[in-house]
Amino acid sequence: MAHVISFINLKGGVAKTTTTIAVAEILAGEFGKDVLVVDLDPQTNATIQLVSEDKWEELDEHGYTLARLFEDALDPDNARFDLGRTLQKGASYVRAVRTLDLLPSSLKLIDIQDRLATISGGKFYAQNPIDILRKAVKPVLDNYDYVLIDCPPNLGIITLNGLRISEGYIIPTIPDVLSTYGIPQIIRRVEQFSEAIAEEIEPLGIVVTKFQAQMPLHARTVAELRRGRDAEVFETVIPQRQEIAEAAEYTGVSTLRQKWGYRGEYRAFEALTKEIMEVVSP
Repeated sequence: MAHVISFINLKGGVAKTTTTIAVAEILAGEFGKDVLVVDLDPQTNATIQLVSEDKWEELDEHGYTLARLFEDALDPDNARFDLGRTLQKGASYVRAVRTLDLLPSSLKLIDIQDRLATISGGKFYAQNPIDILRKAVKPVLDNYDYVLIDCPPNLGIITLNGLRISEGYIIPTIPDVLSTYGIPQIIRRVEQFSEAIAEEIEPLGIVVTKFQAQMPLHARTVAELRRGRDAEVFETVIPQRQEIAEAAEYTGVSTLRQKWGYRGEYRAFEALTKEIMEVVSP
């Protein structure tokens, strides 16, 4: 069975998507795992990083994104979601990464999100707004070793769809006050959701991102996170580097080190990936 992991933070700009993509590519390219990235974030950053902006625009125009799935739930009489055409095989542009697939996002999810709460229960009350994604991807989940879900920066219905199929979640965060402020709320809300659906969803850990060793604030915040009781903090810290920021640009490269950086950036993501693998498969 696939290990399904959501990546969440209520604040944007914390390298949530970057961390999701880096871990996905390393799982596939370095460890030979079959990986699916599910992009639930309306910003579509994960999608564009994996298949390019031009390809995303083409997919979005033809309705081959997850927006079509959620639109179908709002208008089931005109359902047109096609899992086979929406699923993008071999999504990464890194030539060494061959076993990474993608379910792409769309900007349309911004408007769809607020309407999902109005879904009718349907026949036998079987239609549940938090079960939309689970029902759609169930036929393919067992084709993968890992499914990584890039969630929106909120705990709305679309994020709950991701959590609904997840065994656990990871919180990437910059070690500062604003980025870490919502962590207790995330953990509390997910725990309540887990209890409500009677399914265990574990906080797998906090990932410190964009770390700047020369900043006392960052060092203090990391120490506070490690002393705290909210969740475990992964040992690996992802540094703030230009190479990591540039990796978001869609350009063909041969190796993961070329994409993520030779000055320790790739090794940091590789170490984090190993930690995640150990946490979910001890």
